[in-house]
Amino acid sequence: MSLTWILLLPLMGGLAAWISGRWSDLWPRWISLGTALLHMLLLLVTWGVFFARVETGQGGWLMVYKQPWIPQLGISFHLAVDGLSLLLLLLASFLTVLAVLTSWVSVTRSVGFFHFNLLLILTALSGVFIAFDLLLFFAFWEISLLPLYFLIGIWGYENRVYATTKFFIITQGSGLLMLLAILGLVVAHWQSTGVMTFDYLELLGTPMSDAMAYWLMLGFFIAFAVKLPVVPFHTWLPDAHTQAPTAGSVALAGLVLKIGAYGMLRYVVPLFPQAAADFTVVAMTLAVVGILYGALLALGQTDLKRMVAYTSVSHMGFVLLGIFAWNDLSLQGAVIIMLSHGFSAGALFMMVGDLQHRTHTRDLGRFGGLWASMPRMGGVGLFFAMASLGLPGLASFVGEFLVLLGAFQVNVPLTVLASVGLVAATVYSLWMMQKVYYGARPEDRRLDDTSGREMAIMASLIGATLWLGLYPQPVLTTSGHALAQMREFAGKARTPVSRSPAGEGREPDAVASLSSEGGSRP
Repeated sequence: MSLTWILLLPLMGGLAAWISGRWSDLWPRWISLGTALLHMLLLLVTWGVFFARVETGQGGWLMVYKQPWIPQLGISFHLAVDGLSLLLLLLASFLTVLAVLTSWVSVTRSVGFFHFNLLLILTALSGVFIAFDLLLFFAFWEISLLPLYFLIGIWGYENRVYATTKFFIITQGSGLLMLLAILGLVVAHWQSTGVMTFDYLELLGTPMSDAMAYWLMLGFFIAFAVKLPVVPFHTWLPDAHTQAPTAGSVALAGLVLKIGAYGMLRYVVPLFPQAAADFTVVAMTLAVVGILYGALLALGQTDLKRMVAYTSVSHMGFVLLGIFAWNDLSLQGAVIIMLSHGFSAGALFMMVGDLQHRTHTRDLGRFGGLWASMPRMGGVGLFFAMASLGLPGLASFVGEFLVLLGAFQVNVPLTVLASVGLVAATVYSLWMMQKVYYGARPEDRRLDDTSGREMAIMASLIGATLWLGLYPQPVLTTSGHALAQMREFAGKARTPVSRSPAGEGREPDAVASLSSEGGSRP
């Protein structure tokens, strides 16, 4: 039942926080913090089980749970965890803990409902990362939109209605496109095999024409590209970030963007390997455009929060580049960047929120000379500026180095252009530090430095960034098993599914492997 608790625990905690908000503003905070910590503890125990399996020579799936849901349509309640899912689940839990802590004093109205939405995001993202039935995956994907809609729309800033409406319409439209692609894949599988199923592992290797595979792959790709986001599907992101409360920005940058990358890794290439291979140059070109365009626009911003949002567009370009290079080095680098960006972007958005709370502005022209009165916050800002530009010894350097090394084996010119993004990252990171903490002070003001609570949050993120930068091996080991399995799936995906004399579809090797792996059973 561990997989069921991964879903139920944050949902139950969120409901308890919402209800308790009727009597006290303090109870929802403590309930949410305790729930997120318990969720993270459950995942850390699971991670320990993973390493115990590695030591005994086992790999693959850690836990599996599958029960029929609507058997007439081949829909099941199918959950599973591998190393990739586990790492992203841990990131989601960790950042949810920090999101609760960073909004401890800043959120003062509808506190119970606010924390319900934070934990509902964790529930939805947990479902996205462990669902292996495509209809179940789509359901959790759509659920993840609702809490963000409320977080931005209720607790956001001056243009929150515009930002949240734009976010909802664009992401909902992309979700509809993905649903059509899912139905098209299921129908293609049914026509080829006589078996109606939404199971991810059974849909691998579905026989279809090259043209149909290409169009279905584009449906999945665009849906995930909107969330990643990929230029030109990125326009909702700066507005949503700028208007979101701090916890909403942390959830958006640190977590929600990662489901776009996860979808690219888990679904686009393994389900449509030949179509994805034909699309490689286009995808890698879009990635390089995103890297350079995001960095250029970051330099042109006057709103500090909007500037950090555009750096996310640039960093996610490296993730897309690594995914479509599709070799061991680039895929491992993409996973590291997903994690490191969660740490650094989350920290930068918290820093912007703390600055806005003290100065009541995000305008870069009204900052300057803050190091004198806020040396601790200045030191934290400098650390994460260095993390953002990829300083050796920090997490981003490992990921970007691996991505560029892997992409170089696939397309040299695009890799060279992408490396220019590292120079651009240096420019915008140092420019941000200069505008905020150095130079002349536009006003003679004395501001409170980082509090103990804020410093504890930043210390945890600093520790995670240093650990991933100096000793990434546990993460590489954890993701390596899952990535190798996905590459194997992609390699076998063109193998036709055999038919029994009675017309029943035989389970692919991947499904049989999943059924025989250790883990919790129904």
